[in-house]
Amino acid sequence: MKRFALEHGLDVLQPTSLKSEEALGRIRDARADALVVAAYGLIIPADLLGAARHGAFNIHASLLPRWRGAAPIQRALMAGDAQTGISIMQMDAGLDTGPVLLQQAIPITDEDDAGTLHDKLAALGARLMLQALEQVAAGTAVAVPQPAEGATYAKKIGKDDTRVDWSLPAARIERTVRALRPSPGLSTVMNAEPVKIWRARLESGQGAPGTVLAVSDEGILVACGSGALRLTELQRAGGKRLASADFLRGRTLDVGTQLG
Repeated sequence: MKRFALEHGLDVLQPTSLKSEEALGRIRDARADALVVAAYGLIIPADLLGAARHGAFNIHASLLPRWRGAAPIQRALMAGDAQTGISIMQMDAGLDTGPVLLQQAIPITDEDDAGTLHDKLAALGARLMLQALEQVAAGTAVAVPQPAEGATYAKKIGKDDTRVDWSLPAARIERTVRALRPSPGLSTVMNAEPVKIWRARLESGQGAPGTVLAVSDEGILVACGSGALRLTELQRAGGKRLASADFLRGRTLDVGTQLG
C-alpha cells in the first residue's frame, strides 16, 4: 500500500502512535468518507473511529464472533476448524465486537498452513471490502450485530505456543506445525540442540511421548500422546530448512532418543 501510494503521489502518514494529536488531526483533516483497517496490530483510539463520515471498517480474518483478536488464522488451524473466512466489520470500541456488514467462508484443507490461508483470505478480504464500501456509499449496507453465542478469543502467538508438547495427540501437533508455518515455527530439542519442525505427517506408532520410534530418509518418526508424527522438514538453529534426508546426513540420531 505504501509503495503504491508513493508511486501515485499520494500522501503517506506513518505515525508511531495513533494517540498523538498530530496524527489524529492529519486524519481528521483528510475528511475521509470511511476509514479502512487491515492487519493493524494495535487498538484504534475511540476518537479516531468517528473521524470519517461513515465510520471505520475492519477486514478480519475469521467468521466473527469466532476468533476475535490477534491471531485468528493460527488459532483456527490449531483448533482443527473445518472452515474460516472474512468478516467486514464496522468498528466500535470493543475488540472485534462491532456489527458485521459482509461475511464469507472458505474451507480449511489438510494442506493449508498460516501462509496459504493468509494469502487466500487477503484476496477475499480485498474483494469483500470493496463490495462493502460500495454498499456504504450507496446507502444499502446492513450492519448486523454479532451474536453473543460462539464468541472465542484468538490470543497472540507466544513463546509457549512455539514449543512442542509431545504429550498432545499427533493430530493436534501436526495442526500446530502448519499453524506456525511459515513463521515462527514449532520447536523441539533434539540431542540438546534446538530444532524447528516445519513439516510433519500423521502416522501410526506407539511409545512414550517424544520418543524417536524410527529414523530414515523419509523422516523421523516420533511418538505423541496418541499416534505418531513423521518429521519430514527440519531446521537447526542458524541453519537452513532441510528435508529430513538432508537434515540427517552426517548426523546420528538413535531410535529411543527422547525429544524435549
